[in-house]
Amino acid sequence: MTRIATRIGIALLYAFVLAPIVLVFAISFSGDNFIAFPPKSWGFRWYHALFAHEGFARGFRNSVLIASIVVGLDLLIGIPAAYAIARLKFLGRDALLAFLTAPLLLPTIVLGLAILLVFYPLRLAATYPGIVAAHMVVTLPFVVRIVATALSTLPGDIEDAAATLGASPATVFRRITLPLMLPGVIAASALAFILSFDEVVISLFVVGPRLSTLPVELFRYVEGRTDPMVAALSTVLILATIAVVLIVERSVGMMRALGR
Repeated sequence: MTRIATRIGIALLYAFVLAPIVLVFAISFSGDNFIAFPPKSWGFRWYHALFAHEGFARGFRNSVLIASIVVGLDLLIGIPAAYAIARLKFLGRDALLAFLTAPLLLPTIVLGLAILLVFYPLRLAATYPGIVAAHMVVTLPFVVRIVATALSTLPGDIEDAAATLGASPATVFRRITLPLMLPGVIAASALAFILSFDEVVISLFVVGPRLSTLPVELFRYVEGRTDPMVAALSTVLILATIAVVLIVERSVGMMRALGR
């Protein structure tokens, strides 16, 4: 009886969590002019309208470009920082970790306002460098944390064995450490891309009328309209996120990628 009750409770929990997603998915196929459930008619009307919407298309291109640049810069900074934190012993290591992960402790709206106050005098607001830098503030801590965790779980004996056989530190890192930490790097890259692509609060502070991202375009769209195109776009984004997670899981394994 206890096992049956546990299974029923888990099923109810899944139903509670997934019910809004199922509802959004159903509404995305509505043929009505407004959001209603159940829809009075069905079809792909709002998917056709979605892919023909210039604002969403422009925002999508900007979001992909910005997220790709953010991931590259995060890895360029995060991998050396994570390696130093996980492998080296030096004065200020804990302070470095605390500094790099400090944005995780603050609400994004506070970060967004602070970033705007800093970027506006520097004329970085509503520019690609400014948006990239703002997104890195919230994505870099995750990259450092995931890569450092992956490095901390690697056996150091293999690296020591390679070093005793005459391999230089650069060769040890390139031939031994980097391949072993690759699952963590892939997971960190995927998470950073999703976070940057989906970031809306901080983006609202730093974007402008001529440079916007897809989440900001969606936010502006729902301010004045309540048609099912929002559900269609949400369905596409949900499926894309699931695809990224499945790719990471199928390629390296999610638990292995997170260093567990």
